[in-house]
Amino acid sequence: MLYRHLCIICLFIVIFFSRCSTSADNNPAFKSPDGYNLNKPFLLKLPVELDEISGVAFYARDTSLFAIGDEFGWLYKIPLTGNKPIQKWKFSNQGDYEDLVMVDKVFYVLQSNGNITAFTFDDHNQILTQNQEFPASGNEFEILYYDPRLFKLILICKDCETDKKKALTAYYFNLLYKRLDDSSSINVTAIANMIGEKKIKFKPSAAAIHPVTNELFIVSSVNKLLVITDRKGQVKQTYHLDAALFKQPEGITFTPEGDMIISNEAADRGVANLLFFKYNKKVKP
Repeated sequence: MLYRHLCIICLFIVIFFSRCSTSADNNPAFKSPDGYNLNKPFLLKLPVELDEISGVAFYARDTSLFAIGDEFGWLYKIPLTGNKPIQKWKFSNQGDYEDLVMVDKVFYVLQSNGNITAFTFDDHNQILTQNQEFPASGNEFEILYYDPRLFKLILICKDCETDKKKALTAYYFNLLYKRLDDSSSINVTAIANMIGEKKIKFKPSAAAIHPVTNELFIVSSVNKLLVITDRKGQVKQTYHLDAALFKQPEGITFTPEGDMIISNEAADRGVANLLFFKYNKKVKP
């Protein structure tokens, strides 16, 4: 089964992705995490309807990608193999939707104010929804990811009133009890030190846990950074991103083998796209 899945991924790369040709191909200045080459992704252009693509979630069952847009409350399913059309379903009305997580058969969509819309499909392919409001106002979020060890969704602040410039708060939403029950913080000063700055205003836009290394990968569109932390948010590594490739990265997801997919909004430069980075790291069992 694993061999078959790897073959599908390879076929997906060869057939559907064109090699991205930009200044990054000849620019060794942009370093990459172990197992990846951030300078040479495979690229898939998306239709205009997805120009404001934000959250993404890989669906291993049929090698597809679920995605949401930023405003109109649609869930999209983008096939990555076979000549199949993109499907879509309406899950909510107009809003400011930032991220998407899929846990078993349930989808969780984050709004910028921290509210979460949960929905699944019934036997007739109709969407059943349930809303969860964030208990405090004055907060702005773009990140929602899932930690399977904790069985919790985690929201990372982009701009929260209680945060100071030296840290960002991460809130934990317990899926069993359907409530916030813990929090932690990400040391922004440590990020600044690693990139050689005295201080930065860090505004993360997407995050996901790597399925092989169990590290947290955090993308910042504003700062053009990839930050890698442990599961508790302790900063381990930082990488500058080439703005020619990462014009507006708003979503990140992984295949079970560790291949990384990052979504870019159109950002008034062409169309939105998906960047696919093959994971080549040999990890001992």
